[in-house]
Amino acid sequence: MNEEKVSMLELYGENLTKKKYITNPAIARETEIEKTLLILLMPEKSAILIGKAGIGKTAIIEGISYKIQNKDVPEAIKNFEIIKINTSSLLGTSTNDGNEELKLQLLLNELKDKENIILFIDEIHTLVTASKKEGGVDFINMLKPGLDRGTIKIVGATTTDEYSRYLITDKAFLRRFEKVEVSEPNQETTVKILLGSYPKIEAQTGVKLAYSKFIIENIMKFIVNMTSEYKRIYELGSRYPDNSLSLLSKAFSYAKFDNSEYVTFKHFYKALMNCQSVYPDVIKKEKEVFITTFKEYIEKENVDLNDY
Repeated sequence: MNEEKVSMLELYGENLTKKKYITNPAIARETEIEKTLLILLMPEKSAILIGKAGIGKTAIIEGISYKIQNKDVPEAIKNFEIIKINTSSLLGTSTNDGNEELKLQLLLNELKDKENIILFIDEIHTLVTASKKEGGVDFINMLKPGLDRGTIKIVGATTTDEYSRYLITDKAFLRRFEKVEVSEPNQETTVKILLGSYPKIEAQTGVKLAYSKFIIENIMKFIVNMTSEYKRIYELGSRYPDNSLSLLSKAFSYAKFDNSEYVTFKHFYKALMNCQSVYPDVIKKEKEVFITTFKEYIEKENVDLNDY
C-alpha cells in the first residue's frame, strides 16, 4: 500500500490570501504594489522585490494578498492564491511513496497540476543558486511550462547586495523576472506605518495603547526619530520601518510581562533604555529627550525613572 503523497505547498507553504489581516499590512506602499501587479499581468513574467533588509518587502506581497481578499485587484488576479514558500525547508530530500526525492522536484511536480498560484519566495537567491547544486534541478527553468501558461507566477524578494552578487549574472532568471525597487520609507511615512500597524500589535498581544491620537502620534514620532539612520548600530543593518516597529513591539512586550492591560510610559521608557539597534550614547541622549517631551505624562503616571 502506497504512502499518501505529501503536499509541498501545504507542508512548506503559507497561504497569505487566507491569512487574517487586522490592518492593511502595506501602508504607504501603493506604488510598489501597482508595479508588482503590472508585472504579474505581463505574459511569461514574474516579479522580484529588491531592497535593503528591514524595509518591508514581505509587507508588499501581504498587501497584495490583502487586496485580493478585498477584491481590490484586476480581474485577472482576483482568483489567484498567494503561497509563501519557506525556501530553507525546500532544500534537501523527502521520502514520498517510499522513494527519496528532492523536495524541489516534488514541489515542481505538484505545481504542474496547479493553476492561479502566485509563489512568494523570500531570499529567492538562496533557492535559485542552491537548487542548481542539489542534483542539478534548475528551479526557474523547471517552472517554465507553468510560467509560460501564466497559471503560475512568482514574486521573489532579496536584498540589493544579494541580487547583484547572485542573480544579475543569471540570464535565465533575468529573462523571467522584472525587478521592483523597494526603497526605505522616510520618517514621515514610517510614522504613518507605525500609526497604522499598532492595532495589529494590540490584537497580537492583547494589550492596548490607550492614549489620545495626539499623544500616540508624538510617541510614534519619538520612536522613528530615535531609530533614524545615523543613530543605528551599523552592523545590525535594520532600517525603517523594521527597527521602529521592533522598538514599538518591545514596549508592548514589557506591558505584557507586567500583566498590564495597557502600554504606559513606563513600558516605553523601558523599551527605550533596552533598545539594541541604536548606539549606547544615542540611548543616553534620547532618554533626556523622552523625559522632557513626555514629562507631564511621566509625572501623572508616577513613573520612577530610577528603577530602569
